Amino acid sequence: MEPTEIVQQLWDRMQARDWPGLGELLADDLVVEWPVSAERIVGRENYVMINAEYPEGWSIRVLRIVADGEVVVSEVEVPHDTMGVHRVASFWTVRDGKVVDGREYWTCLGSDPSPQWRAAYVQRV
Repeated sequence: MEPTEIVQQLWDRMQARDWPGLGELLADDLVVEWPVSAERIVGRENYVMINAEYPEGWSIRVLRIVADGEVVVSEVEVPHDTMGVHRVASFWTVRDGKVVDGREYWTCLGSDPSPQWRAAYVQRV
């Protein structure tokens, strides 16, 4: 599979709650950083378990996936029944058919309010 296909499969398997299938896409020594919450996840098993144990009520909608060689960027939307809508920008490295590392920026829509001084220059979305 091409790197973009692997990342698409990563999100598809998460959406399907296919935890063994997700693990098949990940290197044993995977490292994923979440800078917004200042966390680092080390190892395939830890990454799979964090996602498997995330409180239910969520779904995943892939907005785009782009790649430059082994570097793949994905943007997804993750609505949750009680936690609101999150957007995730993820930067993955795919090598030899496995995701070997990632950096994900999770944010809740509207969590960073627009300051008043910018109002004359922006449109609200």
